[in-house]
Amino acid sequence: MSFRITDGIFIGAEVFIEPGQTQHEIDTWFLRLRECGMNITRIRLFETYMKNENGNWDFSLFDMAYKAGDKYGIKIYGNLFPETTFDDVGGFKFPRDDNHLQLIADYIKQVVMHFSKFDSHAGWVPINEPGAEILPENPLSTKMRGDQEAIQIGPAADTSFLHFKFEEERFLLSYNSWYLNWLSAEILKYEPHAEIHVNNHAIFKNVAEYDFPAWRKFLTSFGGSAHASWHFGYFKRHQYTLAVSANCEIIRSGAGETPWLMTELQGGNNTMSAFQPLCPTKEEITQWLWLTLASGGKGAIFWCLNPRMSGFEAGEWAMLNYQDEPSDRMLAAADVIKCVNKKAVFFENAVSLEPDFNVLYVRESLWVEKKLNIETLEQIEARTNGAVMRSSLTWFETLTELGIQPAFKEISEFDFDTPDFKNSVIILSHQVAIPAKYYAKLEAFVAKGGTLIVDGLTAYYDEWAVCRLKNFPLKDLFGAEIKEFKVAGDLFDVHIEGDLILPAHMWRGELKLTSARSLGADFVLASENLFGEGRVLWIPSPLGLGARVKEDRKPLAALLRKYLATELSNQPFRFDDYREGVLMKSLRNGNEYLTVIINKSGSALNIEIKTTLDLKPEIIYPQKSSAIAGLNLEIEAEETVVLLWDS
Repeated sequence: MSFRITDGIFIGAEVFIEPGQTQHEIDTWFLRLRECGMNITRIRLFETYMKNENGNWDFSLFDMAYKAGDKYGIKIYGNLFPETTFDDVGGFKFPRDDNHLQLIADYIKQVVMHFSKFDSHAGWVPINEPGAEILPENPLSTKMRGDQEAIQIGPAADTSFLHFKFEEERFLLSYNSWYLNWLSAEILKYEPHAEIHVNNHAIFKNVAEYDFPAWRKFLTSFGGSAHASWHFGYFKRHQYTLAVSANCEIIRSGAGETPWLMTELQGGNNTMSAFQPLCPTKEEITQWLWLTLASGGKGAIFWCLNPRMSGFEAGEWAMLNYQDEPSDRMLAAADVIKCVNKKAVFFENAVSLEPDFNVLYVRESLWVEKKLNIETLEQIEARTNGAVMRSSLTWFETLTELGIQPAFKEISEFDFDTPDFKNSVIILSHQVAIPAKYYAKLEAFVAKGGTLIVDGLTAYYDEWAVCRLKNFPLKDLFGAEIKEFKVAGDLFDVHIEGDLILPAHMWRGELKLTSARSLGADFVLASENLFGEGRVLWIPSPLGLGARVKEDRKPLAALLRKYLATELSNQPFRFDDYREGVLMKSLRNGNEYLTVIINKSGSALNIEIKTTLDLKPEIIYPQKSSAIAGLNLEIEAEETVVLLWDS
């Protein structure tokens, strides 16, 4: 296999192939890709368009696309799409039974052996958007659940209390990994060194069923779908760029050392489909693409190039207009590609900066929340499923608006074995369930110099949904324990020493101190505990959710600046002050750095960039009105500015 996404930066748009298209149309679409500097596409290889009712195969429709890829130098990811119904938009996520599994295996054999011979062939996406949200009830899943040797559904509970077992959730986590591994193994039978890539989807809701470290064993690259219309329900329109950033960070963390690219970015208008009709602006296309690259991605593929003409989503999502001409969105992507190509040497070996600030989410918190939560008749943020994710996202957004580049990762992906955590920060925001195996790991993190920030109902339960507030297992680390939580209303204030007032939501937690010192006034609502070489800040009221409900993150930013001044000042790049709606991310290649700054504030700004590096910035994108004097950047509303730092 000659293709690897580490060979360069790959940016393109998906070509949608369906019966009724002509050779001329398909040729034109690949020509448009090349004219805009794009070098990769993905194609859904519909079995129903290749195999007739008599079982005879005819690949000619898709051969036209692969031949066009050969002609114009466009690499193609083949997205396996075994036979399914015409109205199945995204494809089935699991096979039904052993017979269905064999039919899928036969399809893979035919497709891999045929299309791998083309020069344009890049690799395989074994399934479109894995992630089912609920476990399918069919003969194969029932059989696999009973087969303890094939699927290990989890350890025995370390508790004497009656408890939920979360068997379905643990099985679904393993079942996704098993099926992906099985598909990959089938591909490798016929192409032993194949590039195998997967695009997870709806990441903020489905992430609890993705075991990314397990996937590293059989994937050669990671990916994802980041459709604003489908997947960004936790965000408002002006936050969609932030959502892309957080989505990228989840994939980057999950991939580990494995390369990744964003497999699907929304490229065009959706009319009847998805949860939120919208058409990305050319500015958003630019923002999303630069953020993917600045997050360490090796590129992106927009969904899609040409509109499909039949079925659900007919006429939607395209970057070309109905005359097969590039839209303003596609031309905006082409401008980014030109800049990237000019700096190809930098991007070849560039890596994302390794974050010191880590916002961690906990898979079991999502499970426990979904299991126990009864959504109220009145809309209450904390009692709506996904609150544990939305709370963490608020802290992620606040750090971003300070110019910090935080990690956003599942707790199992954090490396607790590092010998020194000085200058490192972990934020656990309203992570209601902390598995017992992480108690000692968190103690070691703090003892070795780390700072742990905890808010909300974090550690209320263990992984079995057993309340752990009596005989609290983190009492020594936190230097305190909970007296009780009280419902305090939609919004209430938490007063911190000095004049800092933080909005919180729903539950006020009062502390009984042991070794910690109080950071509050009348009641003990916040504490700081020194433990080993590090410390713990504990505010057991939902600050992240409070900031979200009030739509005001300035107090959170003030808390971080007050208690983490040293850690913030040690960051290679940051803003001079809290900058609402502004994002900054950086890449490094040797002694050179590249920084992407995006202004979603709604107005033009002058921003001073603070840096610990003795380097000078040069604007390499855009080629227009932006200006920089020293370290002061003038940036228009919705503008993306890219700086290259060198001595």
